[in-house]
Amino acid sequence: MTETPKLNISKSVEMFQEAEALIPGGVLGARKPTDFIAGEYPIFLDKGEGCRLIDVDGNEFIDYLCGYGPIILGYREAEVDDAVLQQIKDKGFCFTLTQPFQNDLAKKIKELVPSAEKSVFLKTGSDATTAAIRIARAHTEKLKVMRCGYHGWHDWCIEMKGGIPKKFYEDVFEFRYNDLEGLEKLMAEHGDDTAAIIMTPFGHPNHQEMQTPEPGFLEGVRKIADQYGVVLVYDEIRTGFRLTMGGAQKLYGVTPDLTVLGKAIANGYPISVVTGKEDIMMAAAHKLFISSTFFPNSEGYVAALKTIEILERDKVIEAIWEKGEYMMEKIQALIDKHDVGAKLTGVAPMFYITFNKDETGSYKGKRLDFYTQLIRKGFFFTPYHHAYVSYRHTQKDLDLTIEAIDESFAYLKEKYE
Repeated sequence: MTETPKLNISKSVEMFQEAEALIPGGVLGARKPTDFIAGEYPIFLDKGEGCRLIDVDGNEFIDYLCGYGPIILGYREAEVDDAVLQQIKDKGFCFTLTQPFQNDLAKKIKELVPSAEKSVFLKTGSDATTAAIRIARAHTEKLKVMRCGYHGWHDWCIEMKGGIPKKFYEDVFEFRYNDLEGLEKLMAEHGDDTAAIIMTPFGHPNHQEMQTPEPGFLEGVRKIADQYGVVLVYDEIRTGFRLTMGGAQKLYGVTPDLTVLGKAIANGYPISVVTGKEDIMMAAAHKLFISSTFFPNSEGYVAALKTIEILERDKVIEAIWEKGEYMMEKIQALIDKHDVGAKLTGVAPMFYITFNKDETGSYKGKRLDFYTQLIRKGFFFTPYHHAYVSYRHTQKDLDLTIEAIDESFAYLKEKYE
């Protein structure tokens, strides 16, 4: 049994120890060492280019996290960065009033996204999901919300309830992806007072295997929303401009009332969108207030417009599907070959290798050992989040990754036999 040598991450560890004296927990959110494998993964990164990352200790990785999703093209994408830099140098980016890019991007989104008629622009996914719920409540003059999926860190939806009064989330109810019966039961009890059903149209629950919609599921949710006069919101923060240019709604052929977009739309620059049917979106003009000092900043708009231009011109989504399908076919063959209890779920642009639960709990050890071997070999996946394929992953990168997965499965086979 050949175990890959551990990485030298001494500088990362030293910087983290310094950070713990300066920042609560050292780092925040889903970037803590415990959200990866403590002691194995770098904590601080130095730079990236294409599909590769280099940490502060000089370790290089082929990256499949893509900044948790925004990097659809690659790191330091010259055309996008140059467009933003030119805007900053020639005209500036933060002003009191709105810049013309707002209209340009709204027109482009209306052209591409089936549900889009009018749009508002924000900065983060949590901004956008929260704005969508506020719009739905203002439009319907109802209170309750049915939710499926992760929708950000704001009070109404975050799973960790520290610091949040119960009254801020007591009218929000969770249902499971592909469980139409569960939603029907909730709506039978709360439907007359429900403002919105918000869901990810493709199932990517945190830390769990991914799910494609079962036949009739999305259509059934659409029918329920219509039956009760509820605003159906698709959270396409991860799937928008990645599964297709029009998102999962274009792929699966079911159109929501509102759509939330972000991440891949601007290749890493901060911008998010709520878009949808005009009559519902008009609540944002007359019934509520959405504003931030930084929402009109032009760098996100410029990056989004240039990113979309490249996605269309170079047929990026088609290329990512081709690469991802190649990866998934090869990975499934390795799963069949080694028979270590691994499972592959997802679709070509975003997939996940998990391990089947067993009575002994050995799947947890397999998971940690598998991803430990990969990070040591220089492949940046994580045990607790699905992978992404970017445009800048080359055929050589994919083949090197397949080879590393093969070796890591072989390691598990011998260790757990």
